[in-house]
Amino acid sequence: MRTLLLAATAAFALALPASAQEEPKEARAPSEIVAAAPAADWVAIPAEDLLVMTLAPDADGSPRQVVIQLMPAPFSQGWVHNIRLFARAGWYDGISVNRVQDNYVTQWGDPNYDNPEATGTPKPLPEGLKVMGEAEYIDVIRAAGPDEDTITLWHPKPDLLDSYADSATFDKGWPLGIEIGEGTRVLRRWPTHCYGMVGVGRNYSPDTGSGAELYTVIGHAPRHLDRNIALVGRVIEGMQHLSSLPRGSGALGFYTAEESAKRTPILSVRVASDLAPSEQPSFEYLSTESGAFATYAEAIANRRDPFFIAPAGGADICNIRVPVRRVAE
Repeated sequence: MRTLLLAATAAFALALPASAQEEPKEARAPSEIVAAAPAADWVAIPAEDLLVMTLAPDADGSPRQVVIQLMPAPFSQGWVHNIRLFARAGWYDGISVNRVQDNYVTQWGDPNYDNPEATGTPKPLPEGLKVMGEAEYIDVIRAAGPDEDTITLWHPKPDLLDSYADSATFDKGWPLGIEIGEGTRVLRRWPTHCYGMVGVGRNYSPDTGSGAELYTVIGHAPRHLDRNIALVGRVIEGMQHLSSLPRGSGALGFYTAEESAKRTPILSVRVASDLAPSEQPSFEYLSTESGAFATYAEAIANRRDPFFIAPAGGADICNIRVPVRRVAE
């Protein structure tokens, strides 16, 4: 299995020792590689795939805005549907950040919904929400015919050694864990819990959550959550507003009744395409299928720019953050 995958991704040497790779004459830092990437290697993010979340101003009165990119098909589309519905119904307006667990997650939702410190009546949920099963945490591709291998459906990408999957890779700008089954005829893949990823809070199985409660990873990547919770997007701007909030002292980092003043109110959440054209933020990401991204990823795996002494010879999937940039309006 690994032989077949590596044969399809021979252009990438992320898992090879530095001594096995040609030493560049003038090593560039990953940031320099991204800055030099040609315009054709950048992909626009549709406004329909962006959420604009406005938090209450900070203690100094400065505005706080967070932009979330929603997961594209085929991943988590039932939950993404619900999140757009919640936003367009105005349901998220007036909720709050209720849980901040150090080195783990920041979570927001209705403080009276499934919250150990709830004091009131939960907000009624909007109509039209979808209910998803646990099988939808994973995307499965099966060979179409008796003579077709799944590997033929797989276009070249980096194949990274991974502790939580057979290997890890990127597709359309997103980090994925992957495994091959039944020879090479079944491909299973799923999004990974890297820093800044956004997931759906849920209760015990078989509950899979609706999207009423969301969280983002603010610490070391909790990859053990992969395939156990729906990931629906990632924070692409304003992460500092969620990672620097006061930690809760209650169970799992929830704010206690005495800490209610620490909850950060969420004033509004809007789908960017619903905003006036002059208010719509524009972003693009560096295509993970591009040559520039391949060079960038290899540079992270084997830093040779002046500060570094010993190239690592490899990289974790979550250490290769996909570059995203705001486009001037």
